[in-house]
Amino acid sequence: MGKKRRRRNWSDDEKRMICAQTKLPGVSVSQVARRYDVNTNLVFIWLRDERYNVEPEEVDVARFLPVEVIEPMAAPEPQLERPPSELDIALAGGHRLTVRGPFDPDQLAALIRKLAS
Repeated sequence: MGKKRRRRNWSDDEKRMICAQTKLPGVSVSQVARRYDVNTNLVFIWLRDERYNVEPEEVDVARFLPVEVIEPMAAPEPQLERPPSELDIALAGGHRLTVRGPFDPDQLAALIRKLAS
């Protein structure tokens, strides 16, 4: 058994849009009918009806725009900040703290809080 088709009620605006698409250059009535799953003979009936006989410019239809595909640009390498090889920190009360070599900023901040309290 074939597939059972359901009856669809098309609005007047939808019929005008479908009929207008059949008048675009290079487009056949059967192509438009297949796009909307409508019997081709039904679209021909609509085309004979003056209510739906409009020019394609009068109805907004989907249009394709030219697209140019380009090679993606390589993302620049992120510049990682290197901690200074030596860091001098002046603490409250005239004390100084000197850090040499790499360090963890979170651990350094926790150390400074402990020393300042």
